Amino acid sequence: MSQRRPLIAGNWKMNGTSSGGAALAQGLVDRLGKGTHGFDMLVCPPATLCAPICDIAGGSSLYVGGQDCHAAEKGAHTGDISAAMLRDLGCAHVILGHSERRADHGESDATVNAKTKAAWAAGLIAIVCVGETETERDGGKTLDVVGGQVAGSVPDGATGANTVIAYEPVWAIGTGRTASPDEAQAVHAFIRSKLVERFGGEGDTFRILYGGSMKPGNAAELLALKDVDGGLIGGASLVADDFWAIAAASR
Repeated sequence: MSQRRPLIAGNWKMNGTSSGGAALAQGLVDRLGKGTHGFDMLVCPPATLCAPICDIAGGSSLYVGGQDCHAAEKGAHTGDISAAMLRDLGCAHVILGHSERRADHGESDATVNAKTKAAWAAGLIAIVCVGETETERDGGKTLDVVGGQVAGSVPDGATGANTVIAYEPVWAIGTGRTASPDEAQAVHAFIRSKLVERFGGEGDTFRILYGGSMKPGNAAELLALKDVDGGLIGGASLVADDFWAIAAASR
């Protein structure tokens, strides 16, 4: 049994208004209550909602994170948000290198690497995303692509305390398709091997999340896998009952 504590992270993406986001966050805080649980729960709302969600989560065990940050601490970067700004609001984590950022904004491994260092400098835990497209998967390049992204996106100095890896097969995001348990475990084990190869025993302490259409119906099977230490959940994280059901499946 892994000693790594499961992390159930919700990526709200570009969804949510002030009233709906507040209700969703409050629903999770109420479910968490004052008790102890066998998992950590994190929500990453749009930047417009980070401040109010941090206020709601304050004093509870619900963590809040950003969906991206700039590599610079401050400066002439219109429309961007720094890691220090997220930390100032009360955020504890930030998602970096999500496939949608890589595809829509042309983010490279070097960009993600620089943002990860900025996150650490601000005291945030970086959730570094990696994953292959359907074309790459069908071409048998999954491990080459994922291995290259791990090598290029994760800076030297990464530890299990400051970095989480999220494997998100791009072909399974928002499509309803999910990697089979064997497929998911194989890639997670490969990522783990690369982390151990580079960081020694520390590599065993990194949490590796699965991020491809995890939902209540498949969560238990995926979360039971040896090297799956939680989930980076999209659509299902927008419904409190569904998100909580996924978290409950990790216990």
